[in-house]
Parts: sequence; structure tokens; C-alpha cells
Amino acid sequence: IVRNVSMGVEKIDVKMLRQIPMGMGEADIVKSSLMLPGIQTVGEASGGFNVRGGSSDQNLVLLNNAPVINSSHFFGFFSAFNSDMISDVTLYKSGMPARFGGRLSSVMDISLMEGNSDKLKVSGGISPVTGRLMVEGPLVKGKSSFIAGGRATYSDWILNMLRDEKLKKSSAGFYDFQAMVTTAINEKNSLSLSGYLSNDMFSYYRENAFNYGNLAATLRWKHTFSREFSVDFQAIMSNYDYQLDFNRDSTSFSSNFYSLNQKIARADFLYNPSGRHRMEFGLDATWYSLLPGERIPFGDFSVVGPLTLEKERALEPALYFSDEFEVSSSLLLSGGVRAIFFTSFGPGTDYIYSDGLSRSPATISDSVMYGTGDVREFYPEIELRFTSRLILSPRASLKLGVQRVYQHVHMLSNTTSMSPTDVWILSDRYVRPQRGDQVSAGLYRNSRRRTVETSVEAYYKWLDNILDYKSGAQLLMNRYPETDVISGTGKAYGIELMVRKQSGALTGWISYTWSRVLLKVDGQYDEERVNGGEYFPASYDKPHDLKIVANLRASRRFSLTSGFNYNTGRPITYPVAFYDFNNRTQVSYSERNEYRIPDYMRLDLSATLNGNLKAKKLNHSSLSFTVYNVLGRKNPYSIFFKNEDGALKGYQMTIFARPVFMLTYNFRILGNASGDF
Repeated sequence: IVRNVSMGVEKIDVKMLRQIPMGMGEADIVKSSLMLPGIQTVGEASGGFNVRGGSSDQNLVLLNNAPVINSSHFFGFFSAFNSDMISDVTLYKSGMPARFGGRLSSVMDISLMEGNSDKLKVSGGISPVTGRLMVEGPLVKGKSSFIAGGRATYSDWILNMLRDEKLKKSSAGFYDFQAMVTTAINEKNSLSLSGYLSNDMFSYYRENAFNYGNLAATLRWKHTFSREFSVDFQAIMSNYDYQLDFNRDSTSFSSNFYSLNQKIARADFLYNPSGRHRMEFGLDATWYSLLPGERIPFGDFSVVGPLTLEKERALEPALYFSDEFEVSSSLLLSGGVRAIFFTSFGPGTDYIYSDGLSRSPATISDSVMYGTGDVREFYPEIELRFTSRLILSPRASLKLGVQRVYQHVHMLSNTTSMSPTDVWILSDRYVRPQRGDQVSAGLYRNSRRRTVETSVEAYYKWLDNILDYKSGAQLLMNRYPETDVISGTGKAYGIELMVRKQSGALTGWISYTWSRVLLKVDGQYDEERVNGGEYFPASYDKPHDLKIVANLRASRRFSLTSGFNYNTGRPITYPVAFYDFNNRTQVSYSERNEYRIPDYMRLDLSATLNGNLKAKKLNHSSLSFTVYNVLGRKNPYSIFFKNEDGALKGYQMTIFARPVFMLTYNFRILGNASGDF
């Protein structure tokens, strides 16, 4: 942490990750990252996460370099990834390498494990709600290997135990599958193919249902020219789609479909002319094909009309170059540039709106038709990266960083957390690319024996072309989304403190973050202004955030882990008064996000007991017992109000109001060198 040039980078220890207690008793990459400084979520069991003041759609999640649009299962209760198959997780909050682009706030780079090329292994685990299984082994001993794993839930029995009759007759579940095959062709060439498939289903008492899924694959060829020079070629695909069914009323029976497909080609070159000099350069291109929505009625009595929105297509090629050079034993500099040429293509229609009036379907004055292959919009941009490290003493260093990034794919959502049925759109004539500029500085220190790391990082971000929405915005199946979308600016700043102990019987960390996220929407017309055009806190603005993770290895077989989390309640808009207008009672609301829900606090505990540690045994097993929300604190997810007998009454919704107990059995079966058990 002291000597490298990276800053704002969290290297997530997968072994430690598997010990952090989670609500469903299963290791969770995304939820565990929330225990790191500068990373938050809007509430309990929420999909997505927020990094240094960024919204949840500003995070790029990569699995073997393939983008995964929705990184959660089961309404945010589970991660989309099987942690048993993960070898490495790196989260970039700043100092983003030039080879990455496309998101403003962070990159979570997840790498799958390679299969064992000598022995066959089977491992997995089972809990009251999920089961998982992983198999790995050699294809050609010592040369090629495979690894494959899957998970599934069987949670309907929980719904059957609820008092609500409709929930009892509902259904929910998910499954996912990950696999990778690797082979060493010769000393200078290696080839790998990895894939990921997931699906979530939910049906609410014959009324509404939806399912969504991810499909991703990466084909990778690495060639080594010499000890100093190598290249990595990759062909990547990533698809995300969902289906939303409306079954409540026979006159409204219909299904809505959405899909976002990406195809990516990459060539990454690495040149190490010396131990003090490192260069990376390359090019990549992403082809977007997006179906914003298709509605299909079904049933003999449905009066819903069919509707298919125009597809969106775009190509985002980029060239990048970065150079890391050790000027002296104390000073290390790293700089990078990324040139982007985002281009959207027809066929399609751009609507022209009357001058002097706010955009709405009623103010459309003309339209421009584009044929297949016609260029609709072209956005050339230059992204910059710079970091430096100055050694202050053998155990301390100072680092500075600057970066500019752009984002051309945007999530439209009127919910505070990421939803499986959110709509994504591409930059166009009216929705301009989002831009984020960040400056950061950090001081880092190791203890004398390098057992304890201490860091302090401060940052300031400027955000431009951030999306907000008009009152009553319609985001699903909207033929004119630009009429409900408004643009704003923002600023985010904060300071992150962390103390981490990585060796000894007791390991873990303590982190504290103070931060603010303020947005400003000051359009030309009244309906395009929020809070009179003044700054207001974002829905994920939580100034104080304290996290503690501790793992005690009591013996070779037994360990205890605890996690504590406290943060300020998120902002919320309250109804403050009633008034009569046109013989109807209307509600008057406060300024946007003027109030806050109560603060959040949670303590979790887990204990892991391993079987005997004999090396020559078939099955190596363990039992994990987890207690989530030990204190039974009723942390509010949201506050809502009802008008009851002329009085406005407030209610609090809590996800986990009591401690949640979970027991998980894990096993690992080892074959011999020939692959036999």
C-alpha cells in the first residue's frame, strides 16, 4: 500500500470475504464490498451500490472483462456471483486504469479461478435457502483444465410461512452458472473461454410476474512475444434482458420485454522495458444493441395495444495508452489517456421540439428520420488519468490522483435502489454523455513490522449531465423518454480513514468515511428545476459511515467473525401539509430530500467450525453459523405516509426487524493425482 502507485483501489481478500457474515449465510462479493470505505447502498437488501457519491448505474462490474448489468439476485439479497469460483476482486474508486472506461464512479474487476490441472475437486455448500456446487479438474493433465459451478435457491417455503395469503401463493427463485476452460498451447500462447448465465423469477399471486437474466462470455488468447512484451486478445459478449408480465386484470393482460446487448473486441498490450518502467496500450470497441421496450398483449379480453419502441444502436471504439515510470527511488509517476469516439446509428427517429417550450409530446414540431447505418450522434472525448507516489519514509508515502471519465449508457429509474426492471438508454441528441472529474490525495503508512496498514484519502468530484426526472415521469415503455428526463450537475467530496490488520490471530479493519453528495437541477423551465435550482442532497447522501470487521482465529479449526455498520439515514421527501383545491384535498411536500430517515446500525456475527485437518481424507468440510442483525434493530428502509381519517400518519418499513439465523454446510472433496476419488 505504501510503495505502489495505486490509490482509491481496494483489493478484496476473497478468503476474508467468505468469512464476513451476510444475511443469507452465503459469501457475497458485492455486499462484502459495502464494508469498505467510500462504498454505500441506499438501504438493506438493495440492488446496486454507490461509490464516492456516484449513482448505482455509474459502476462497471466486470466478470473476466465481460460487463454484468445486474449484479444481484433475489431483490438484492444475494450477489450474482458464486464466490467459490472467484480468485481475485479489485475495486477502483479512483486512479482508474486507462484500459477501463464507460462508467463514472468505479470499476469492480472480478476474475474467475482457473481449474486445477492436476486433481479433480468437488466442493459446494447447502443452507436452508440455497445450494451450490463446483467441480474442477484437468482436461489434459498439467496443460489444460476446467472449472464449473452453479447455484440455485429453493426459497418458496419461506413465502409459505408468511401470514399474507397472497405472498403464500407467490413464487421467487434464481439460479446461476459459471464455467471456464483454460489451456496452455505452448510456452508463449494460452487460451481460455469463460461463461456466465443467470436467471431470476418472481410471481406475485397470479397478478404480476417478472424474470431477468444475464448472459456473458469471454474468449481470451494471450501471446508472449518476450519477457518484456505481451498481448492479450479478447472477444466478449454480454446480454441483459427482462420480461414483465401484468396479470391482475384480464383487460390489461400483457408482457413487456427489454434487452441490452453488448459485443466487445479488445487488444491489450503490455511492455515492460525495465523494472522501473511499464507501459500499457491498446484498443477496444463496444457495439451496443438495445431494445428499450416491447409490449405484447395476450388473452381474449386484453385491450392493451401492442407497442415496440425503436431500437438503439451505437459503437464505442476507444484507444488508450498509459505509462508508469519510477523517476527515482522516492518518486513514481503514472499517466494515461483514453480517446473515445461514441457514435450512434440509425435506423431511428429524432423528434424536434418547439423553441421556447419545455419538451413534451405536445410540443413536438418536427422529426428527423435516419436510415440503417446513418450516423445520428457523434461524441468524441478524451479521458485523462494521472497518479503519483512520493515516498516520505520507509513506512509512509503520499499519493495524488486526477481523472476524467465519460459515460454513454444511462439507467432511467424512479426508485432509490437499482431495480431489475430499470430502463437503460444510450446517449443521443438530448441525453448527453455524463462526465465525472475527480481529484484525490492520500497518506499511507505501514507499521514497523508491516502488520498494520493505515490510510487517509480525501477526494472531490465534479459531475455533469447527471440525469434527473420531471414530476410524474413515465420511464417504462416511453416513446419519448427525453420529455421526462432533465439534466443536472453535482459535486461529491469526502475523506476516508482506514486501519487494517492483515496478520496474526486477530485480523480485520476499521474504516470511517465522512462524505457529501449534492446535486443541482436548474433547467430553463419551472418543471425542469428542483428546489428552485439550488443544491440538494442526493438520495444516497450519507455523511457519516463507520464500519468494523474483525476475524478471530481461535484455533486451527474454529474462527469467529463480526461486522458492525453505522451510517447516517438517507435523505427523503416528506408530505408536510394538506390543502383544498377544486374541491379536492391535495398534498404539499417538503423540498426535495429535505429530511432524513433514522440512522442505520447493524451488528453481525458468524462462527466457522472446520472438520479435522487431516491431509489424507476424502472430504474436507465446515459448518458456518451466521447471525445477521444480532441486536434485532428495526432499521428503516423507507418511511411512508397515509391519510387516515383526515390525519397524516407515518409508517416505517423494515426489511430485517429481527435477528436472522442461518446455518450453512460446506464441503470440499479432493481426488488423487489421476483424478479418481
